[in-house]
Amino acid sequence: MGGSRGLAVHDDIEMSLLSGEHALYGEGSLRAARRWFETAYREAERHGDVDGMARAALGLGGLWVHEHRTAAEAAAVRARQRQALALVEPRSSLALRLRVRLAGEDDYRGGGHEAILALVEEARRAGDPVALAEALSLAHHCVLGPEYGALRLALAEELIEQAPRTGRRGDLLMGLLWRTVDLVLAADPHAERALVELRGLLSKEDHLAVGFVVDAMEVMLGIRSGRLAEAEAMAGACADRGAAAGDIDSAGWYAGQLATLRWYQGRAAELVPMLADLVNSPDLSAMDSSLWAVLAVSAATAGDRRLAEGALARLRVRDLAALPRSSTWLISMYGAAEAAYLLGDAETAAEIHAVLSPFERLPVVVSLGVTCLGSVRHSLGVAMLTCGETDKAIAYLRAAVHDNLALGHWPAVALSRLRLGQALRGTEESRRILALARQEAASLGMTLPDDRPAAPAEVVCARQGRKWRIELAGRTVLVDHIVGMAHLATLLANPGREIPAVDLAAGAAAGEAAESAQPLLDEQARQTYKRRLSGLQAEIDELEAMHDLQRAATLRAERDWLIDELAAATGLAGRTRQFAGSEERARIAVGKAIRRALARIGEADPVIAERLRSAVQMGVRCSYHPV
Repeated sequence: MGGSRGLAVHDDIEMSLLSGEHALYGEGSLRAARRWFETAYREAERHGDVDGMARAALGLGGLWVHEHRTAAEAAAVRARQRQALALVEPRSSLALRLRVRLAGEDDYRGGGHEAILALVEEARRAGDPVALAEALSLAHHCVLGPEYGALRLALAEELIEQAPRTGRRGDLLMGLLWRTVDLVLAADPHAERALVELRGLLSKEDHLAVGFVVDAMEVMLGIRSGRLAEAEAMAGACADRGAAAGDIDSAGWYAGQLATLRWYQGRAAELVPMLADLVNSPDLSAMDSSLWAVLAVSAATAGDRRLAEGALARLRVRDLAALPRSSTWLISMYGAAEAAYLLGDAETAAEIHAVLSPFERLPVVVSLGVTCLGSVRHSLGVAMLTCGETDKAIAYLRAAVHDNLALGHWPAVALSRLRLGQALRGTEESRRILALARQEAASLGMTLPDDRPAAPAEVVCARQGRKWRIELAGRTVLVDHIVGMAHLATLLANPGREIPAVDLAAGAAAGEAAESAQPLLDEQARQTYKRRLSGLQAEIDELEAMHDLQRAATLRAERDWLIDELAAATGLAGRTRQFAGSEERARIAVGKAIRRALARIGEADPVIAERLRSAVQMGVRCSYHPV
């Protein structure tokens, strides 16, 4: 009886493992594979099935490195893999595969590749095709920096050769995928041929994970060809496919594609709210700092100098040379170069030129072919333009135009021609090139970026019934009316002008004397204060009857404050009191009212409130200066 039950348990574990392996390597469904392997691991651990635990722990790692992004999830999976490694036969294939997985994860997070490449060699010597295939693929992840093109391609070619020996269709697809990615990253003219081959295999039998990357590359090619509206629709469908596959990068890749499209459409400023939220997402790769660069250029385009400089500083937290050379490093340099140009930051531009110049012949391709922004020489030219090195800028930008033509990247051609025309400013050639750039942009539905950043983004405030509608760069909130909101609205309507606090309190607009004075407290505020006073007195009476003297004293303090406020705002007959030249009292009352309004806005949207706090000056004279 016990033997039958044990056999049934073993069969259940084996079924879960086989289902997980089919989902992962055959179907490419990362989501389904995780469910099966989670079930298998729990059952194998409960019944002491060491090999089952090892296979399940391997499967939980997935196809890619760093599939588990949060610290808690990643630690849990690594703990299971280490536990399984401690239990299995040290010389077994399972032990080698577990060591491969752990080394790949550690190297990737640390920005290295020595340990995983050593295990590639060990798997070769062991003659273990499955361990070698997994080591080759994981090693590929760890050398996605721009300096390792030849090594990556060699790893991909070897993986394709190993695939028939493993008997797993997923290994062949991964080898072909890595080879296609490598050719795209190198701007190889035959890259699209490799993509056609891969797409042909997927048309016969789909693989969700590989198909997601292929779809992302199709979006990239759509952007290159200038089919911007079509590429945006494709990007949405690609994100849906990635989510269906359970790929953690689906949202981040969509954000990168959307940022590229908005950049070429002249709408980068619209991205600021989304990027400000996304840069701290735990779903981003530990090696990815590119969104800080994208935020910097988007904020600079929007005229938000403070946010742009802050984002650029986060990217340069040490120095750009120390930034990990991951698959998003080139886009980080591109965004930083454009932001530095808009900010006039010659120091950052010079640093970008120093670290980027060894890679001038490469295209700026993000991750595994997710999107492309043209030739690296464009960024080098922009950097030199920022530094005032005009001759060098012209040489780089001429080469960038040629490189982008070879890529068939028409939006990048137009943009490089724009920057070249700006570098040649004042010449007949400049006028001709700028006219051609604008003509090309118009044919593609592009809006070329301005030579200078836009005016600072301003907060807009408008009354809507008993509420105020407040907007900033795509963010919108509604807050209830209080006196301080009226003061803020007057300041926002007159950016840069100083308005006396007595005029604000009196209801004067734009610093002109008002014909009728503005009450210090409007009628709604007075009635609110009176209702609160009545309620406070009732609570105080009740607490005193209960001998709760401490709480009663607290409420009496609030009551006394309210009485003082009303006394300052009303006359002897209870009529609302008007300001009559008392600058100091006006300063205090207006300052209090504005701070209460800012606190209320902060409850609805801390970003808008912080912008206002940094831009609104209070005192005897008040003003609003967009930053």
